[in-house]
Amino acid sequence: MSPMSQAAQNLNWLITNFVESTPGVSHTVVVSADGLLLAMSEGFPRDRADQLAAVASGLTSLTAGASRIFEGGPVNQTVVEMERGFLFIMSISDGSSLAVLAHPE
Repeated sequence: MSPMSQAAQNLNWLITNFVESTPGVSHTVVVSADGLLLAMSEGFPRDRADQLAAVASGLTSLTAGASRIFEGGPVNQTVVEMERGFLFIMSISDGSSLAVLAHPE
């Protein structure tokens, strides 16, 4: 794996700080508009972060498509409620998304 750019390192630091300072949050990734993992919180295994990036990208595409079909306007966030947690996906800039895994508490 090639060394990360300073911007990517700063983004990793920022989202790691978010995870550490927000109760209930387990892991966070930033995903590009085309589904590439841009940043991940510290302690999240790379293979799992790549999987979360793919899931977030797919859900973002599906919800955007549904919004277009039903003329709902831009999608602000997507929430997946699971038995043992939540997945929140929010648009950030330039088509990128922030995906957050959280405990059900």
